[in-house]
Amino acid sequence: MTDDLPELRASDADRERVAEVLRDALAEGRLDMAEFEERLDATYKARTYGELTPITRDLPAALSSPVSMTKDVAGHGSWAQRIVGGEGSSTWAVAVMSGFQRRGRWTVPRRFTSFAFWGGGEIDLREANFADREVVINCVAIMGGMQIVVPPGVEVVVRGIGIMGGFDQREVGTPGDPGAPRVVVTGFAFWGGVGIERKVTRAERQRLKEERRRERLEGRDSRGELR
Repeated sequence: MTDDLPELRASDADRERVAEVLRDALAEGRLDMAEFEERLDATYKARTYGELTPITRDLPAALSSPVSMTKDVAGHGSWAQRIVGGEGSSTWAVAVMSGFQRRGRWTVPRRFTSFAFWGGGEIDLREANFADREVVINCVAIMGGMQIVVPPGVEVVVRGIGIMGGFDQREVGTPGDPGAPRVVVTGFAFWGGVGIERKVTRAERQRLKEERRRERLEGRDSRGELR
């Protein structure tokens, strides 16, 4: 079974995680621009883990945050398993007249910094792991916007400042689950905004839908009605 893992199809989130490792390596001087462009091109062309994993094999970030070879969704309620320590698999994101996404299985660092100018970004924490019990997401939105999606059970604190813009406060004050991470949203918005919403994953939504359907069927059976 292990021999088959390199043939598994890679997801967009897997490719983006490798791309972030490459961007960090470029910023640190571990790659020159030609190497970076060559590897980035190979990253977005990769279709399987066998093609994706060698791209960062010689970079230090790959040792602490290797591309996952499993596709398990982070279990609901298992917060202790999702606070994993380390440096995080992605520490920053930039969108200038464009967009960015951080979603799927990634590790949120203790501090994540994002910038959007005439652009937008999505920071989805529903399937993420966390480097610490408290993480800070710093958002700077200039004539742009960002959307942060958190799972149920996570406490949200908002400390951002808006000028002709704003930070969504709707999720502030909702208590977190015992042992769940705390997400602190900071930053600055000028003619832009940072939205925050609480949502379950698509898989969890489907599971809840199936549970409700099964309960309705069992209720009808208990009254002696036909399915």
